Amino acid sequence: MSTPLGKLTTPFSLVVDAVLVIGFFLFIYSLVASHVPSRDPQMVLLWGGLTSACMSGVFWLAIQMFRVVLKAQLAAKKK
Repeated sequence: MSTPLGKLTTPFSLVVDAVLVIGFFLFIYSLVASHVPSRDPQMVLLWGGLTSACMSGVFWLAIQMFRVVLKAQLAAKKK
């Protein structure tokens, strides 16, 4: 049977994750805003923001999966 991994998040790790996701959002927004097929600034803001939010959500999931896998691998090495 597998053993529990313990606590996977701490307040510090949540702050680090938030900073990474916000930085990723801003980076992706700067990339996709120029590809929105509109000259209206509100539409560029809307669709660039929605696209960036979706991709940032996937990035956040990837960070969480990486954290869990890394913790499991480090725990397996200790055995």
